[in-house]
Amino acid sequence: MVRLGGEPESSNFEDRTGQSGFRGGGGGGGLGLLLSLVGSRFGIVGILVVLLGYCALTSLGGLGGGGTSDVKSGPSQLDANTKTFLVRVLGSTEETWGEIFAKSGTQYQPTTLVAYSDYNQSGCGAAQAAMGPFYCPTDKKIYIDPKFFDELSKRFGAPGDFAMAYVIAHEVGHHIQDLEGTLDKAQQAQQSVGTTQGNQIQVGVELQADCYAGVWAANARDTQGSILEAGDVEEGMRAAEAIGDDTLQKQAQGTIVPDSFTHGTSAQRTEALRRGMSSGNPSACNYAR
Repeated sequence: MVRLGGEPESSNFEDRTGQSGFRGGGGGGGLGLLLSLVGSRFGIVGILVVLLGYCALTSLGGLGGGGTSDVKSGPSQLDANTKTFLVRVLGSTEETWGEIFAKSGTQYQPTTLVAYSDYNQSGCGAAQAAMGPFYCPTDKKIYIDPKFFDELSKRFGAPGDFAMAYVIAHEVGHHIQDLEGTLDKAQQAQQSVGTTQGNQIQVGVELQADCYAGVWAANARDTQGSILEAGDVEEGMRAAEAIGDDTLQKQAQGTIVPDSFTHGTSAQRTEALRRGMSSGNPSACNYAR
C-alpha cells in the first residue's frame, strides 16, 4: 500500500459528485489533440479510454458546445476515504513536481482535480464516466469519476492504492506536458501527417506521461522516506500492462491492429513506467516528439 500522509493535502480539488446536468459555456474550443483518432479510440468498445481518456475527450470537445446552464447540486457522493486519497496523491504530485521544476529554475503551476459522477462538463466538452479519467488542456483540469477505480480493480485486474495513484499521476503527466508545450507540438505534428503516423506520435505522448508518473513515484517522499512500500511497484506494473493497446484490443475484439495503437503496447507501457521509476529524472522520458 502506497504510504501517504506526510504530504500536504491539495486544495486544488473540486467535488462535483453531487451535481447533475451540465455547466453552461466553456465547452467550445477543445478540438484538442487527435480529432482524427476518435474513431480508433472508440472502435475498441470504448475500453481504450481507460486511464488515458485525455485525448479522447479533448478530441470530442466540439460536442460539448456550451451544454446547458441547468446544473442541479445535491449532496456529495464521494466517500471521505476516497476524497482523502485523491487530495493526498494530488498534494504529493504538487510537492514533487514543485521541487523538480524549482531545480530547473521554474515554478510549477498545479492542475486541479475534479471528481464527478456519471457526467459533467469540462472545458473540453462533455465529461462522461465511460471515457475514463482525462486531462483537459483548455481549463487545465483532470476529470475522474471515482467509480473508475472499481473498474480498474475488477475489470482490468489492477487493484491496489498505487495502481490508483498511477492513474492520477499519469494525468498529471499530461499536465506537465501541457506546461512544457509538448501537447501543442504533438498536435501540430499530427496535423501534417496521416492517421497511422499521428497515432505513433500519440503513443509517444502517452508513454511519456507513463514515464512521468514513474518519476513522481521515484521522487515522492513523506516523513519516513519513499512513499512506496512492498508490492507497490508490482501494482503499478500490473496496471500499466492491463491497459496496453494490444491487451485491450485482444480482449475487446480478438485481434490486434498495431496501426491503430494510440497508447502503446503493454510492454511499452510497463517499460515507460519502469524507466521513470528507476531514473527519477524527467529528461529520461524522451518518448514524445
